[in-house]
Amino acid sequence: MTAAEGSPATPQELDLDAQIAAYQREFPEVDPQVEKVVTALGRLNRRMNVAYGRQLVDLGISNSEWEVLKALVVVGRPYQLGPGDLAKRLGLTPAAMTHRIDRMVGEGLVTRERDESNRVRVIVELTDEGREKWLQTMRLAAAFEDDLLQDLTPEERGSLGEILTRLLRRVESTQPDAGGRLEDLD
Repeated sequence: MTAAEGSPATPQELDLDAQIAAYQREFPEVDPQVEKVVTALGRLNRRMNVAYGRQLVDLGISNSEWEVLKALVVVGRPYQLGPGDLAKRLGLTPAAMTHRIDRMVGEGLVTRERDESNRVRVIVELTDEGREKWLQTMRLAAAFEDDLLQDLTPEERGSLGEILTRLLRRVESTQPDAGGRLEDLD
């Protein structure tokens, strides 16, 4: 464990300061402060994704299913969207979205019905079971996130949130297409 990083590096990677030193050795123009921020964010993102993935497995759903549940909850009651809208929100092709919806209908997490007012239109709706899975996931995530941020004061949490939001806005403004996927994950 290094004092600078506060946690051990995985066997596959150097500790944070050693990695930055290697970058500086090979590319002296690198700004070590910038590299420390972006490298730490990348590592944190990977580790958080692994932790969330474990929680989803424990609940019997995949990350791709979680994304659909989340998208339906975010739109609010009655938790409905068309498959095309879901695909756009998740950065997926219509074929990948259809595959995902098929799986979720089979698991009882969503329903897929024709819109009675427009028989061409299909509506995907969150089921009670799907909403309960979403709530279970949120409970586990909230506990993990509280533990993750336990060493930060409320003021530090607020400041970190503001700083990360500014970074996110910068990426979104310079890379407007970066919200989607390079390829489908299912």
